[in-house]
Amino acid sequence: MHVATNQMRRDAAKRKLASQQARRAQQAARRRRIAVISSAAVVVVVLVAVVLLSTIGRGGDDAPASAAPSDAANASTAAAQPAATGPGTCAYPSDGNAAKQNTPPSTEGVSNEGDASVALATSAGPIGLTLNRAEAPCTVNSFVSLAGQGYFDGTSCHRLTTGEGLKVLQCGDPTGTGTGGPGYTIPDEAPTTLAPSPSGGGTVTYPRGTLAMAKTAQPNSGGSQFFLVYADSTLPPDYTVFGTIDEAGLATIDKVAAAGTDDSNGTGDGKPKTPIEIQTVTVS
Repeated sequence: MHVATNQMRRDAAKRKLASQQARRAQQAARRRRIAVISSAAVVVVVLVAVVLLSTIGRGGDDAPASAAPSDAANASTAAAQPAATGPGTCAYPSDGNAAKQNTPPSTEGVSNEGDASVALATSAGPIGLTLNRAEAPCTVNSFVSLAGQGYFDGTSCHRLTTGEGLKVLQCGDPTGTGTGGPGYTIPDEAPTTLAPSPSGGGTVTYPRGTLAMAKTAQPNSGGSQFFLVYADSTLPPDYTVFGTIDEAGLATIDKVAAAGTDDSNGTGDGKPKTPIEIQTVTVS
């Protein structure tokens, strides 16, 4: 009969202990893998939720959280765009996504003197504009170029806001969705003469009768979309002011605004219930 010695018993105990330690190590490794997989799944769920919250409810107009006027088509190259490089020179980088065919404006010899008179013939009535080259030469240069090519003809004003603090009519997108642009972007020419708004927070008052460029939250992201302010509105001083609206034009916009909006972008923000189409644009 084989009799186990003390040494044999000690060796058996060591083997048993080593086996238990190996099993515990495998179990710990398995738990770590499960924890990593679970953490990754949580991150994916959170990212999906953020994307959904960032896109649901905006409709076609990719408006920032402040519901400020936007030109969603031009966000892709905006941040890298240089500002105007000097008097008489403007930069209009391509974003390769024109909603309606056009030739980009000249970048040299841009005038920064005098005004341009613009007559919008619309389905709701006339809107007269005075464009100020001294205040925003690059923006006026682009607008006049597009108008001369018939870019705005036959396009609808796709957005009306009627909420407290933001009362504008937004136009200039041939697609009528708030996502269309001319295939290039315009440098910001931030206003310097607007008064601080009573609400503070670094905002300013865009007074009734102001003509300004729409853009995304990114700098230098303007394109073809513009907004017409029919009542004092509070916004950050980031939107290029490039002209004014005449009294007949304000009367036309007042009539459209009085009918309200369909609230498709939220309460007091959507398509105007009274459709308004820009039929022709004449520059003199």
